[in-house]
Amino acid sequence: MRGAQSERRLGAMLAAENTCSFLVWAPRAKKVEVHITSPNERIIAMQSSQHGYFYADVSNVSPGTLYRYRLDGKIERPDPASRFQPQGVHGPSQVLDNHFPWTDDAWRGLPLDKYVVYELHVGTFTPKGTFDAIIPRIADLKHLGITAIELMPVAQFPGNRNWGYDGVYPYAVQESYGGPAALKRLVNACHEQGLAIVLDVVYNHLGPEGNYAADFGDYFTDLYKTPWGQSLNFDASGSDEVRRYFIENALQWVTEFHFDALRLDAIHAIVDPSAIPFLQELAGQVHARAKELNRPVYLLPESNRNDAREVTPADAGGWGLDSVWNDDFHHALHVLLTGEQTGYYEDFHGIEDLARAFRNGFVYTGEYSKYRGRRHGNSSKKIPGEGLIVFAQNHDQVGNRLLGDRLAQTASFEQLKLAAATVLLAPYIPLLFMGEEYGEIAPFQYFVSHGDPALVEAVRKGRTEEFARFRWGGEIPDPQSEETFRSAKLNWELRREGRHGVLLEFYRELLRLRRETPALALLDNRSTIVATVQHEKTLLVIRRSGASEILAVFNFDARPVQLLLPLLAGQWQKELDSAEQRWEGQGSEVPRSIDPSVGVKFSVSASAFCLFSTSHDE
Repeated sequence: MRGAQSERRLGAMLAAENTCSFLVWAPRAKKVEVHITSPNERIIAMQSSQHGYFYADVSNVSPGTLYRYRLDGKIERPDPASRFQPQGVHGPSQVLDNHFPWTDDAWRGLPLDKYVVYELHVGTFTPKGTFDAIIPRIADLKHLGITAIELMPVAQFPGNRNWGYDGVYPYAVQESYGGPAALKRLVNACHEQGLAIVLDVVYNHLGPEGNYAADFGDYFTDLYKTPWGQSLNFDASGSDEVRRYFIENALQWVTEFHFDALRLDAIHAIVDPSAIPFLQELAGQVHARAKELNRPVYLLPESNRNDAREVTPADAGGWGLDSVWNDDFHHALHVLLTGEQTGYYEDFHGIEDLARAFRNGFVYTGEYSKYRGRRHGNSSKKIPGEGLIVFAQNHDQVGNRLLGDRLAQTASFEQLKLAAATVLLAPYIPLLFMGEEYGEIAPFQYFVSHGDPALVEAVRKGRTEEFARFRWGGEIPDPQSEETFRSAKLNWELRREGRHGVLLEFYRELLRLRRETPALALLDNRSTIVATVQHEKTLLVIRRSGASEILAVFNFDARPVQLLLPLLAGQWQKELDSAEQRWEGQGSEVPRSIDPSVGVKFSVSASAFCLFSTSHDE
């Protein structure tokens, strides 16, 4: 927006002396009024401004006031930029007092290469499913070695259970999770304990139920489609105001809520051929705000494009985002662990794909993709290690399976340790999905609580069609069923039992080694040497930083492999061996120290991993 109203913020903003400023973009209306419904009902006419904006300064408005916008005297709708919907997506919006007693003034964020991300869903992470219930578990995550917690979307969605990608009020914090004050308490608690916190935001569509944005203006376009709803208008008439709406939203999370990073959902579903794409503009605005705040703020997109431009600086012809999810790494690893080759897994075939992911980042950098029926991707060689995020599991790769089964339900215990080492010792930012660290067995299936029966049936049908290409057999759990949601709740006590406890300690040791070993702490795939053993499913990785050097051996075969190490200088000490009895392994024949300069041959157990380190004089 340009003109006199450009200094105002969207929504309802309290000022001094109980005066509230209201601003809404509603070019489809000729007249807009604020209808205050509580505590004292009244209707206030709004003044029109340039480019379809309406504004009003209203006195005697206090925190807790409920309101809607009345459009042309006919229909009433919640505020598209509502900060809180205490009665759900169809109810009135509420005026908030943004004051909060922050105690994180000394927090200056973390460098991106120090991020170890832990993705969680607020509703299923604890029995209570609230922001406040997460706080007592922060210390455990920090002790594990996590440095950044990532929340799945918390923008107001219909009902009280949802993955969060059906949100319809991007500015409003989900009321069933505890609302905005509770979210600020969680962010503050993370910073007090030295953890960064990331928020997943959805800027590719709005959910179907409670979505009234089209009554106000041209938020959507029919030029493109997404699998989940109407495409947002980032390039046609009115798109300046739509861009402003989402950029201001991002700045709200960074400024008012002190988030350290935003995960951008499925940016491949954002179609925008503009000379300056929305995502590039978003990156510029967020990074500029970060400078004002004197702390780093990152944008972490999810994308299936394999397009290096997304995380290339704007002055080098890119969009200037910071680190992108690397699905290729996951797919290559998953195929090696499970043998599955349906759906998008059909493009991945063996150890060479994982070697390429270690070496280059993307596996597909312009090659023909059978799954897509076309060439896919471009080169990722210039992306630094911290520019890629890798994982063995995440909410999509678990939740978008027929039964929502985790690796702990499909892979052996030895394979779980092998998967952990593969992710945590790669030269990229690692991401864990909640419960992965102790082998959680609760499924994580898609769940909703829509109020429209026709919409519920459409969701059921859509899930069935989505799974068809994977050729999975069996019935899909009902997304609308409360039991589907309840079954996804973590059993936190498992982490203290048997092999679950052993796996937790294994993750903790991996993260300690990653943090304390310079060769592992440096995220530089360009200085990483990767080789495969001919005719074997075995990967050798050498990483260096100054005097520090490591050699990692990953055997994905279901049988032991005889290994003749390459000629290397120095004496090497074994740091970790997943086959040892300490880790409930099958027993190891790997020596505690080796001298590769004279040639070393030994056997690595089935589905096992071992790590050696040495230090050279500089």
